[in-house]
Amino acid sequence: MNELTSKQVRKLRAMGQRLDDAAAIGKAGLSDESAANVERLLDAHELIKVRLPGELEGSARKDFGRQLAEKVGAACVNIVGRTVLLYRPNESLPADKRVKLA
Repeated sequence: MNELTSKQVRKLRAMGQRLDDAAAIGKAGLSDESAANVERLLDAHELIKVRLPGELEGSARKDFGRQLAEKVGAACVNIVGRTVLLYRPNESLPADKRVKLA
């Protein structure tokens, strides 16, 4: 995935504030099933919020969020508290459902 510009990150973060959590990763961590669920959600929505496990602290949350993004082929837009915002463009979505970055 191409790197996002700071302008694109700002726009995605602003859009992400209005989103509810689409998925949650439980105590079991990042399983193949949870990664597949996140991939399905990204295919359908391009921009999603994922709730991270509660037992992770500080930098471990950031590492986990980046690992999740890498595993599903998405950009990690932002990590705040236990929530990570992921973006992955999907060219096959109709134009009205796509996230407009420009």
